[in-house]
Amino acid sequence: MFVVRHALGPSPRAFCFSPPARAGGALLAGLVLLGLTACGPSLPPADLTVINGAEPESLDPALALSIEDLRVTQPLFEGLTRNDPVTAAPVPGLAERWDLSADGRTYRFYLRTNAVWSTGEPITAADVAWSWQRVLDPRTGAGYASQLFFVENAEAWHTGRLRDPERLGFRALDAHRFEVRLRQPTPFFLDLCAFPTLAVVPRAVIERLGEQWIRARPLPASGPYQLEFWRLNDRVRLRKNPRYWDAPHTALEVVDLLTIANPTTAFNLYETGRADVIWDRNLVPAELLDLLRARPDCHRFDFLAVYFVRCNATRPPLDDPRVRRALSLAIDRRRIVERITRGGEQPAAGLVPPGTAHHQPVEAVRFDPEAARRLLAEAGYPGGAGLRPLRYLYWTAGAGTGQEHAKIAVELRALWAQVLGVRVDLDNREKRVFIAAQRGLDYDLSQSSWVGDYNDPNTFLDLFLSGNGNNRTGWADPAYDALLARANAEPDPRRRAALLAEAEQRLVGEAAVVAPVYFSSGFHFFRPDRVSGIYPNLLDVHPLNAVRKVSPGP
Repeated sequence: MFVVRHALGPSPRAFCFSPPARAGGALLAGLVLLGLTACGPSLPPADLTVINGAEPESLDPALALSIEDLRVTQPLFEGLTRNDPVTAAPVPGLAERWDLSADGRTYRFYLRTNAVWSTGEPITAADVAWSWQRVLDPRTGAGYASQLFFVENAEAWHTGRLRDPERLGFRALDAHRFEVRLRQPTPFFLDLCAFPTLAVVPRAVIERLGEQWIRARPLPASGPYQLEFWRLNDRVRLRKNPRYWDAPHTALEVVDLLTIANPTTAFNLYETGRADVIWDRNLVPAELLDLLRARPDCHRFDFLAVYFVRCNATRPPLDDPRVRRALSLAIDRRRIVERITRGGEQPAAGLVPPGTAHHQPVEAVRFDPEAARRLLAEAGYPGGAGLRPLRYLYWTAGAGTGQEHAKIAVELRALWAQVLGVRVDLDNREKRVFIAAQRGLDYDLSQSSWVGDYNDPNTFLDLFLSGNGNNRTGWADPAYDALLARANAEPDPRRRAALLAEAEQRLVGEAAVVAPVYFSSGFHFFRPDRVSGIYPNLLDVHPLNAVRKVSPGP
């Protein structure tokens, strides 16, 4: 599918830095004093500048996959619901209200009569229906198409078992009423409606320009911001949408989301006042984290995220679950969080983070060298003998040898060699290339992470359904698929939690297609005397239209 590969505005602007060489407090002082020079044409300043991380892969909501993509698409395109900035719970978006049938399966949404595109045309229920059908169309290639599989007949239509789109379980009743029929009651369906994949996109422009629709000028937006430009290796600039239905409560006129994935560079920009917000803890040098955690501009919070290793289950010897389990049992997770991440992360015994609603915790994996060696020997590779070298795929910005992903990769390689006698070669890619390789199953083992899209175990477990576009392991297990289907059709919350736990045990413990490493700990960096409207929540979602710049005092 189409990905913007050329600057959409003037020539890209780059920042030039000289990296510091010292650690601890001395390094922090060096960072503060480090001179920064801008290379290229200057721009009028934005009201808010955010370090967003790696280059977005796509601004098409149907194709957006990474957190960097989603943070840009969410302000541009809104769905029937949106996330509350404080709790991240779904609240009315383009739909001002909705009704739910007594059986919990039919929603009727009432669109706002003042909802219009940024170009002035009305947003209708037909636009919603067309946008959802586009996500389900396999030709679109939407990685999150499975989020609509809770809708009646949606999965069958997506997979080609059903060809008549009129039988899809959603329809426009008239210009402002949209009806959805679910396969079974789905307690998190309104959360899904707030996710960017289900946002409303401009049909007329997409039908006219096809894959290049994101280059349209003006680009019709349904959210609080419009796209001013996207400059590769620099920034995405957003400008307030004056026609947005809630425009009076959108305070910031211009927002820049910088493409910076190197922690030293990101922290330099923040410390010298050229950026207002750092969203992610991995955009701060890990060696400074102990020092920075005590500062008032460091905001720690718990959120639903896990760091794990994917196994390519299609490649020998990783097609043998004993080999996969051995590799997982050889990971000393506590050593990694204490020596490398050092941010309060918890060693992970499962895939679903603690604190997730409706979750029954499991202990599917642990550090057990003896069991790991025994399993590898049972698979025919005692002490690693006869086992080919494995390739571990990970990403960093630039050379990236000092970044956290690289440090974890080195530690994993050492553990697998020490415990199992297995040789693992490290394969470092730029993020765009990394994602393509992971999608194409061009790896043996791969760095991975996931942030919950909604507060339910299903957001982690359904990744590994056979037909999920985000599976990226080649693993397909009908028994696992059936367990999740039973769980999501189960009306009793306790029984549902037990079924989900059984599925998690099968995925992580028995099949070991993923090896959890740690549950993440969230950090934001912003100065409360300069920025407000950013709140800690379990989904780490922070709508830009809720953010304010604090006026300086007298």
